[in-house]
Amino acid sequence: MDNIRLVAVALTLAIVPAVSYSEEHAGGAVHHWSYGGAGGPEHWTELDPAFAACNLGKYESPIDIRKAKVAQLPALVFNYAATPTSVVDNGHTVMVTYAPGSTLTVGDKKYQLQQFHFHHPSEEAIHGKHANMVVHLVHADADGHLAVVAVLLKQGAANPVLAQIKSKVATEKEHPVALAERSLDAKDLLPTSLGYYTFPGSLTTPPCTEGVTWYVLKAPVEIAAGQLAWFTKLYPSDARPLQPLHGRPIMETKN
Repeated sequence: MDNIRLVAVALTLAIVPAVSYSEEHAGGAVHHWSYGGAGGPEHWTELDPAFAACNLGKYESPIDIRKAKVAQLPALVFNYAATPTSVVDNGHTVMVTYAPGSTLTVGDKKYQLQQFHFHHPSEEAIHGKHANMVVHLVHADADGHLAVVAVLLKQGAANPVLAQIKSKVATEKEHPVALAERSLDAKDLLPTSLGYYTFPGSLTTPPCTEGVTWYVLKAPVEIAAGQLAWFTKLYPSDARPLQPLHGRPIMETKN
């Protein structure tokens, strides 16, 4: 399987709902993953051989960000635009699929925004502290390499993107709803300051594929108490536990 196809499969498995993902095996068993119980993170590798990295990988995500090394790092250049989108509660999270054309450029690397989704609480921690929530903006370059930008969300003022999503997402799972054309702009999820931490990692859901470059923004973005309560009611916890560092490098910008 070529690299682009492999990444496409990994992205698909990462975002499908728990109630619909299945893999047929010789014994005819159907396997589901979730964030607790028999399908929880400690059992992901047991559910399917394709999930082996979830327990055996060395550079898994999320992590607790500590002792980052300050370095001269390229700026994150976001060229996001309002585009046609669709929103779905897929059984693991609320996810917005983005139309082509919005990009992230980091040095000489350019990525297309594919989708973004939310976790409660934040999956990643900074010096042991989790934020109320996080939004993960998932990008891919022309060769299929993934870059995920994590924006920490804290309770405060209302966020316009969350307001639109909250008003449109269907009450039933797995029911995508198209938003009005060009009504949602992902740049409204970004803070003014774009300083960041960066490290190699993985998808945070099965199959836990590694080779993902992570950019965790230092500055949080505010969301209203009602927006936080709405998502918390949907997902009291949809965060994978912190993973060992295994000596991987963590770098950060000066600011």
